[in-house]
Amino acid sequence: MASAPFARAPDDLPAWLSGADYDRWRDIRFRPDEALWRGQDRGFELQFFHRGYLHRERVRIDEVVDGKVVEVRYQPDQFDFGKDPPGVAVDPSLGFAGFRAHAALNTREYLDEVCAFLGASYFRAVARGQVYGLSARGLALRTGDTRGEEFPRFTRFWIERPAPDAGQLVVHALLDGPSASGAFRFVITPGVETVFDVDMRLYPRVELDAVGIAPLTSMYYFDSADRAGIDDFRDAVHDSDGLALHGKDGSLSWRPLQNPPTLQESTFDGARGFGLMQRKRRFEDFGDSEARYHDRPSLWVEPGRGWGDGRVHLFELPTADEYQDNIVAFWRPRKPLKAGTEHRFAYRLHWGRSHPWQPGLARVAQTRAGAGADGRRHFVIDFDGGPSNTIDARIEVASDAGQIENPVVDARAGGGWRAAFLLDPDDAALAELRLRIVNAHGTPLSETWLYRWIR
Repeated sequence: MASAPFARAPDDLPAWLSGADYDRWRDIRFRPDEALWRGQDRGFELQFFHRGYLHRERVRIDEVVDGKVVEVRYQPDQFDFGKDPPGVAVDPSLGFAGFRAHAALNTREYLDEVCAFLGASYFRAVARGQVYGLSARGLALRTGDTRGEEFPRFTRFWIERPAPDAGQLVVHALLDGPSASGAFRFVITPGVETVFDVDMRLYPRVELDAVGIAPLTSMYYFDSADRAGIDDFRDAVHDSDGLALHGKDGSLSWRPLQNPPTLQESTFDGARGFGLMQRKRRFEDFGDSEARYHDRPSLWVEPGRGWGDGRVHLFELPTADEYQDNIVAFWRPRKPLKAGTEHRFAYRLHWGRSHPWQPGLARVAQTRAGAGADGRRHFVIDFDGGPSNTIDARIEVASDAGQIENPVVDARAGGGWRAAFLLDPDDAALAELRLRIVNAHGTPLSETWLYRWIR
């Protein structure tokens, strides 16, 4: 495929569906009693998404049974077309837009939706007790690039029929787009933490100089540190509140997310792992009983085979509401991926409440910022957990622009520390800040807090 020119899928939606808006498309519901493997006690069932709205292209879905491929056929009577049925006979060749898998995630008696593959190469999942939040993608190309972003898509899936009472679902996917083709294998294990083991083989049509491997996409609108201009009853609104990084040197860092005035790109070492995380886990942190932001998953990427020299990239885009994803993070190899060659990457995705971290280090719990005297900025960072805060603790803080003034660290009641300092930015338009708490010998007591201040 990659040696031939890209062939775009036909836009062949019938007239009654081609102009459907989001509400009309969402009103078309798959009938649960039509689910694949319904009542077979295989541990999983599959339901399918109808084409329409943004999801216009047909996606072929095959079931793999004893090594043989059987196409899952679209049938109009699998769907409830809602209060505004089409009024004409529905073409049985119309096909699906994607699928979702259900499993005994929360109880043995009911199969909850655990993951969904829908739109371009997007997919998302939840762990036990959670609701959907951020998404992952098969591939990111030219994110934030002046040439415009490219969105390759999954065009076909092969889904292996699980054995009775299976604990895993195996999904194979074909990716295609103007710049590359690719093959994926996902082994999906639902649970307290839902895990995707991903095996990816990529075949570029052209040299890929702005590629993102294991891309994560999320939403950050506001939190307590950046409420300027926000008129909202809630205390915070976001699917993720920070980028966590496990550097190749073993260092652990936390970069709070922002809703910036302009597009921002940052890069980091993070060879051992990275993720977009939701650390706030109390209802009171958000105050939204409908959106349940406190129950949205974190997503941690554990690299495997094929990850050589490269960096984690973070893109933060401005947004005026909570309905658009404006945060993207991925790993990019140092050298471009050459056309006409195979590139293999393996990694594991952990969907859950937290991520593997050193319990001996205090973690950033809250970032606060506000105006200081004479144009200075006042920063206060709270750390939870870690060693006893009765030991002698010191603060290490630096900025690549302006001057740091009055750095202090104090023990917090109940454990942890509060670090504070002033930044005098001088004439700088932005400043990269770095802070951690150490003992008298310079040994870290906390993870490293990273922050980009923008004027």
